[in-house]
Amino acid sequence: MTMARSGDTTVVHHPLFARMYARLADQFEAKGAAELRDEALAGLVGRVVEVGAGTGINFAHYPETVAELVAVEPEPYLRELATRAAGAARVPVTVVDGVADRLPLDEASCDVGVASLVLCSVPDQAAALGELRRVIRPGGELRFFEHVLADTPRLARAQRAADVVWPRVCGGCHADRRTLEAIGGAGFVVDKVREFRFRPSLLTTLTSPHIVGVARR
Repeated sequence: MTMARSGDTTVVHHPLFARMYARLADQFEAKGAAELRDEALAGLVGRVVEVGAGTGINFAHYPETVAELVAVEPEPYLRELATRAAGAARVPVTVVDGVADRLPLDEASCDVGVASLVLCSVPDQAAALGELRRVIRPGGELRFFEHVLADTPRLARAQRAADVVWPRVCGGCHADRRTLEAIGGAGFVVDKVREFRFRPSLLTTLTSPHIVGVARR
């Protein structure tokens, strides 16, 4: 697992985790993740930026009302898979190299920003959400589907304890983030949110608390 700066470029390289994630993502689709992605992306229109697009697994869930999708993914192996997935998408997709805290887009140039199981792993949530707010136009939307800190004390304690090593083996992922609060703290107004548990395998027990919803710029 590597994250290093070269000049003005941040190099993200998680070779083992990226391959494991790619395999698990496909398996989790059949166990309910596909329906959750549909919920998160329903009714989108206009120009969209997706941060941390991963393998491009969301691409098949974007409605045809999306005029353009800019998919930002810094990890080389995942970005290659996303580029392949873009060719089969129903909407125009451009896959680009970039990181969440320095998006390669102009201010207010997108109608919607999408964060899907990525705000757990960005090094700085506030910076990433600040960048999303910068590139989303006033009145535009942030769509989110994320795992979060549990609201039950026992699981929350387990998440905090595991977070000592969890990011090291899971590509920077943190199990104990208060992502909904971070979205509000970044200046977004949460219009709609649903909280639920999603555990497609025993491996995801610690990250089973999730949120899906819509916030406005």
